[in-house]
Amino acid sequence: MITKLNIETILRNNKTILADSFATSPLKIANITENKQAGLLELMLMSSSPGILNGDEYQLKIYVGSNCSLRLKTQSFQRLFNMHDGIDTKGATQIFEITVAENAFFCYIPHPTVPHKYASFSNVNSIYLHPTSKLIWGEIISCGRKLNGEIFQFTRLRIKTEIFVESKLVIKENLLAEPAKTPLSSIGQWEGYSHQASLFIVDDCQDLGILKGLLLAFLQQQKFIEVGISELHIKGLVIRLLGYKGEQLYACLQQIADLVMIKMEQKMEPHVA
Repeated sequence: MITKLNIETILRNNKTILADSFATSPLKIANITENKQAGLLELMLMSSSPGILNGDEYQLKIYVGSNCSLRLKTQSFQRLFNMHDGIDTKGATQIFEITVAENAFFCYIPHPTVPHKYASFSNVNSIYLHPTSKLIWGEIISCGRKLNGEIFQFTRLRIKTEIFVESKLVIKENLLAEPAKTPLSSIGQWEGYSHQASLFIVDDCQDLGILKGLLLAFLQQQKFIEVGISELHIKGLVIRLLGYKGEQLYACLQQIADLVMIKMEQKMEPHVA
């Protein structure tokens, strides 16, 4: 099944609003903005499907207009179902294209991805930024259904993320996990942990030294996780986490996003939340 999503925002009366939205089954977009007077628009991406099935193709596109602020949330964990049909595994794909215009902000931290046994999934994220754009982009991957004994029993998981500034590639992450070929619990991989998270923060106005220290102090208070923070070669940070619970990593990334957004608000123009 081919599923399409399109979201476009514009700024009107110092508030970010939907200029256009379109979604085909099983996706649906809900406006969950609590503070209607703020400039930030909060949307939730909902699905009537229990998960992604063999042969599914998702085509998602988001345009965040100039001076807009958009935070996109998800409803629940993204489940990748068994994709072995007895003969071959076609797998599922997702193409996600995001454009963040001048002085605009976009935040997206989805719930963890849970690949079931024999799942095969390819996800390509292409993010296009203006030099003044601000971005918070997260990803969480689990080992599978631990309580079902499906630890690293998926077939293939590939997530490629490319971030461009004025059409120039500045960040590229290419994750390929094939447990049958490379044991993910081994040294140099996940090293005994069952969940992995990553978070990219791009903001040309932030004092990275202060922000890095603030986030590191917060993460060091969390238990049973491994943490790494590095500065990007553009104005931003990348955070890596390893842990044992998807809920914990998801909560950490959401709290980090909240902290970063508070600091962004202190530096951005009044019409952009």
